[in-house]
Amino acid sequence: MPPNLTKPNSGFTSKPSPLCTFVSLIFLLIIGFYTLHYPPGNPKKVLLFQQIFLSSASNSTIASYLRSLTSHPHLAGTKPSLETIHYVKTHFQNLGLETHTVPFQTLLSYPVHASVLMHFGNGTVLNLPLNEMGIPSYPSSGLIQPYHAFSPSGTVHGKVVFANHGREDDYRTLGLMGVNVNGCIVVIRKGGGLSRGAVVKIAEKKGALGVLMYAEGDVSKGSFGSGVERGTVMEGVGDPLTPGWGADEDGERLKLEDKKVLQRFPGIPSLPLPFESAQLILDSLGGPLAPQEWGDSGRSNLSHVGSGLVMVNFTYQGEKKLATIYNVVAVIRGLEEPDRYVLMGNHRDAWTYGAVDPNSGTATLLDIARRYALLMRKGWNPRRTIIFCSWDAEEFGMIGSTEWVEQNLVNLGAKAVAYLNVDCAVQGPGFFAGATPQLDNLILEVTKKVQDQDSEVVATIYEKWKTMNGNNIQRLSGVDSDFAPFLQHAGVPSVDIYYGRDFPVYHTAFDSFNWMINNADPFFWRHVAVAGVWGLLGLHLADDPVLPFDYLSYAKQLQEYKDAYSRVLDGNISLTPLAASIQEFTSAAKQANEETKKLMEQEFTNDLLALKIRALNDGLMLAERGFLDTDGIKGREWFKHLIYGPRSNYESGLEFFPGISDAMAESKNMSQKDGHAAIKHEIWRVARAIQRAAAALKGELV
Repeated sequence: MPPNLTKPNSGFTSKPSPLCTFVSLIFLLIIGFYTLHYPPGNPKKVLLFQQIFLSSASNSTIASYLRSLTSHPHLAGTKPSLETIHYVKTHFQNLGLETHTVPFQTLLSYPVHASVLMHFGNGTVLNLPLNEMGIPSYPSSGLIQPYHAFSPSGTVHGKVVFANHGREDDYRTLGLMGVNVNGCIVVIRKGGGLSRGAVVKIAEKKGALGVLMYAEGDVSKGSFGSGVERGTVMEGVGDPLTPGWGADEDGERLKLEDKKVLQRFPGIPSLPLPFESAQLILDSLGGPLAPQEWGDSGRSNLSHVGSGLVMVNFTYQGEKKLATIYNVVAVIRGLEEPDRYVLMGNHRDAWTYGAVDPNSGTATLLDIARRYALLMRKGWNPRRTIIFCSWDAEEFGMIGSTEWVEQNLVNLGAKAVAYLNVDCAVQGPGFFAGATPQLDNLILEVTKKVQDQDSEVVATIYEKWKTMNGNNIQRLSGVDSDFAPFLQHAGVPSVDIYYGRDFPVYHTAFDSFNWMINNADPFFWRHVAVAGVWGLLGLHLADDPVLPFDYLSYAKQLQEYKDAYSRVLDGNISLTPLAASIQEFTSAAKQANEETKKLMEQEFTNDLLALKIRALNDGLMLAERGFLDTDGIKGREWFKHLIYGPRSNYESGLEFFPGISDAMAESKNMSQKDGHAAIKHEIWRVARAIQRAAAALKGELV
């Protein structure tokens, strides 16, 4: 158990023990000695500050932050969200941090009215419940009814077809069974790896009139199994009216009817349903039985998939309007390299109370800021500037972070070291991490320093994580949190960490403080663990004289990606350009590692050494930008990163080199000559991107 935490049955306490107070005093005295006798950046001094950071953990403090943040719903753009903005801003200011809010005026979407009626053959009509069961009063609680943001308004009337997860493969299966969805309303159950927007887009392409979605539930589990999952169905990220530039109040905006804007929204309405309401519809269906693999964990019997005698009338009326959102930014200026930025971010807005998503991350970020402020009072100043970022309107499509990135694109491109993201800090058990590969080794080393709170015996996160999935670090190709604009548009090395995967109250009215303390993290030990990893990552990136990036990890990953494509591509398509560029990148990575070792062996600092370290760090920082391409990914040009980014080929298992993956899918509708040419062009584009990254890493002109 980390210091200053309570035993399970003793209740929370924020009072430090006498031992912790004594240890902190000793640390302060020792640090004073090292400050006088060793130059800035001395590893012994840095290690002491890291130890103080870990020893100042407080589960009760994080719990108090989360309780305050989740006292009421705070959907972006609504009046209650202003209180949450004020809470975060005041916290940073009270710590003495340079703090400001950054407003943007963006297009958001809210529900006005929704209904789903079942019309039976005998003339009876059933009005299905659309809200969570067990919530006494939506208006008085401040909850907004479940809906899909940016769904078009409309009324549709038709037969119903069950289409499983709504994947292309699911529609092919329906076709083989003689079931056609054209002119029907489709019912979709969550899953299958597709975003809501992709599900609706595919259904629209198949001729469906509308989409009703539900998340699997089990009424035997009580009210937590009956939540309704809200979410956005807009494609892409950022404000749709200001694509590529920040949404300033008096700035340029596209019209709502502009073709570029309309392309971001589905053409058919959609709505989330409670599990119980979806079950009533599914029980009314006729036609063939669903395949065995379409079985629902919450249903005892397989559904029929074809339309029955029941017709459904589905109405959704929404409102798209301009609303002001607010990012909150707090800064700790770097002492030696104030023009190099380490960014630590989390979004603040929530569909409902947001205890897991996202305010477990918000509370953790606030605690890291508290502990950094404590270090500053003990004499610490970071080498580089640290920026805390509290984003707004992430749930609508990463809008707050995207607008800020677009507004600061030039400075981020020249000065951003890394972006460290935490969305849902704690969803349940088990540590998970995603990152760009040059940060892999840093993550592994940091997790060796933080205790895992789920272990029955004393163990580090690294040790427990290794037994769970072999320390597997995921990649950031998805567009599912605020790292997306930083990595996929600005080329900033990024990290995303969290405890637990998938939780049953996701985006529902039950994502509350009570659910957190009864299910995900009763004593906030996992929050403390995430804070330990996140905070140490920030300290290393802000303080290490040479940036702790290892591009050999990236080179190895690129080689694995090339090998994966070699197994699926036509033998007439050469990967030689890719192989050559990866070899060049590997050579540059080895050279950077050798230079790092050489410079770190120097015992004394001087101006020449400082310049060499600065030049090396520039290459390490800028190499990721080399993977950007000004033309972007075809069809999704805002996404510039050619290694990691969204792909339109939803069925592909290749979550890297999205341009090549998409070209392979599109080539099936071309002549062999044209198809091969399209794939080869994308291979060359990726090869050139890797060459640019290698040149940046070397810091030399070609």
